[in-house]
Amino acid sequence: MPPFTQTLIIANIAVFFLTQLTGFRAIDWFALWPTSSGFFMPWQLVSYAFLHANLAHLLFNLFGLWMFGSELERAWGWRRFATFYFICILTAAAVQLIVMTVLGRDAPMVGASGGLFGLLIGFAMVFPNRKMLLLLPPISLPAWLFATLYGLLELTLGVTASANGVAHFAHLGGLAGGWMTLRHWRGQFPFGRNRHL
Repeated sequence: MPPFTQTLIIANIAVFFLTQLTGFRAIDWFALWPTSSGFFMPWQLVSYAFLHANLAHLLFNLFGLWMFGSELERAWGWRRFATFYFICILTAAAVQLIVMTVLGRDAPMVGASGGLFGLLIGFAMVFPNRKMLLLLPPISLPAWLFATLYGLLELTLGVTASANGVAHFAHLGGLAGGWMTLRHWRGQFPFGRNRHL
């Protein structure tokens, strides 16, 4: 496993078990709180991505991080991959804060899903024709189509307020951040024309 992907996975596991074993209320300090809540702190724009609600949440995100992150880190190297991942974490946080402000919600957000969705769109743009297997129904799709359909599903769930407790707009923020970052690196519209990555 590439080194930075491995480091991220270990860090997420360590934080999860540390909070479980010590009973430390990490959510109070390190979850992403709305700016109007009185609990928001700047470091939460990153720290929220290392907290998870439960073991299933953690394992799902770590599986995606391993699957997409390993491939992208091998393609880009650890520095570019790390930059990409944290941009996606930040854009996911920014979109979630905007949505929470508009909707007047005050619940905190945790989880690496925003960064994971950024990795998904990055994977789909770098390896567009790589086959991915859906579980239900069990069909194979090219990565670009899988990411597109997943993004549309997240948009639908977010707009219809379905699956309460899931930060659908943070997922979309991670997707948007990943898409814009790769377009910028490639010098593609709306950033002009340049090299291809």
